[in-house]
Amino acid sequence: QVQLVESGGGLVQAGGSLRVSCAVSGRTFSMYAMGWFRQAPGKECEFVAAISRSSASTYYADSVKGRFTISRDNAKNTVYLQMNSLKPEDTAVYHCAATRTYNSGSYYPYAHDYGYWGQGTQVTVSS
Repeated sequence: QVQLVESGGGLVQAGGSLRVSCAVSGRTFSMYAMGWFRQAPGKECEFVAAISRSSASTYYADSVKGRFTISRDNAKNTVYLQMNSLKPEDTAVYHCAATRTYNSGSYYPYAHDYGYWGQGTQVTVSS
């Protein structure tokens, strides 16, 4: 069973930076493509970023492109989301997700592709 635990959320002023992390249990982390999604109050879950197993491929939502960076450390079973130039509209609960895949170069931008989810970490950006 794969378990995902996010950390690093918090309150930050607009224009600031924050890095959230997702620790994944298990010995086969390198077999999973990873993604970050977010959900603001009253809104649907929204794709943020995705990364392939090998880190060779990444993909971002247009709303965060150029400001957010997804990365992973397979030795530490951890995926990161570095968020810069934060805006109030980035306020949401951020969830990481994992999907097992044999394709080392693929990323997955759709929530239905993921079978494992974390509980989320709150990110609040004040204006």
